[in-house]
Amino acid sequence: MDAFTTLTAVAAPMPAANVDTDKIIPARFLKTIARSGLGKSLFDGLRYNADGSEKPDFVLNQPAYRNAEILIAHENFGCGSSREHAAWALLDFGIRCVIAPSFADIFHANALKNGILPVVLPRAVCDALMGDAAMGGNARITVDLEREVVIRPSGEEISFAVDPMRRHFLLNGLDDIGQTLQHEAAITSFEDRRAANQAWWPKIDAARG
Repeated sequence: MDAFTTLTAVAAPMPAANVDTDKIIPARFLKTIARSGLGKSLFDGLRYNADGSEKPDFVLNQPAYRNAEILIAHENFGCGSSREHAAWALLDFGIRCVIAPSFADIFHANALKNGILPVVLPRAVCDALMGDAAMGGNARITVDLEREVVIRPSGEEISFAVDPMRRHFLLNGLDDIGQTLQHEAAITSFEDRRAANQAWWPKIDAARG
């Protein structure tokens, strides 16, 4: 997983509440367990017409936001089903941070585990950031996870908070498996001792699971 430290990027404004996971990635795209290739289907029903052509009014189809790495939305982002594909699709498109007043709990956890930073800020602040984002590609927003601040194009800094453990994981590019493998030497030592003392105990290769 790529580390998240400081991100300065174009932000795409999505002034909508209750953006559910079926809008983020419709169920028909859940047949794969690969984490790549889903970006083209992100917000499929919002981005494309029935014939596959792009809807020009949708924010991520607009030239200023095609390379956005930050998404700003309203309350309860990621509600609906628990599909982890929603986080995979956002990440594959290039979104590394979503800013909203609140998130559905399971989406929030899935985002953090996949290297996406969900930032919770009050509705009024999100609206102000959407105003910044509406200025287009020249109005870049900075998200500094180490300092836990969002920096507006004006230079104003807005504080946010992230669970300390998840913040550590993101800053160091660790998913749950990566965190476990930090203790690989201790795991291997335990398995060696167990195998020596109890020959019937199946030895597990810590690096392979």
